[in-house]
Amino acid sequence: MALNYWQALAQGKCPSCRKGNMYKYSIFNPTKFTEMHKNCPVCGFKFEIEPGFFYGAMYVGYAISVATIITVFTAINILYPKASLSVFIGSVVVAVLLMIPVNFRYSRIMMLYFFGGVKYKGEAAEEH
Repeated sequence: MALNYWQALAQGKCPSCRKGNMYKYSIFNPTKFTEMHKNCPVCGFKFEIEPGFFYGAMYVGYAISVATIITVFTAINILYPKASLSVFIGSVVVAVLLMIPVNFRYSRIMMLYFFGGVKYKGEAAEEH
């Protein structure tokens, strides 16, 4: 059974069949979290729709980084209203660094899902 749109996006599944993984390795593998399949292992969909398609993911990644910075800044401001500037800067830097694997993966996944124009093919996607 295929996942719904949001479940497939959250799990990094192919937008065409919603079954195949977009990435080869776990997000927790520090040396290989960037390795992506060229094609979906289930339906054969080519993830890089056109050459340089994922350059646009840098803009999505920038938005994710800004959201992370605002969230951390707001949380510190609420939890520790008298925190020093170095606490704010240190916390933001640590949070952004820890989010690198998530930011990298989900910027590409969101780029493909939101801006790729990929239509879900359902069960027919397996017959390539």
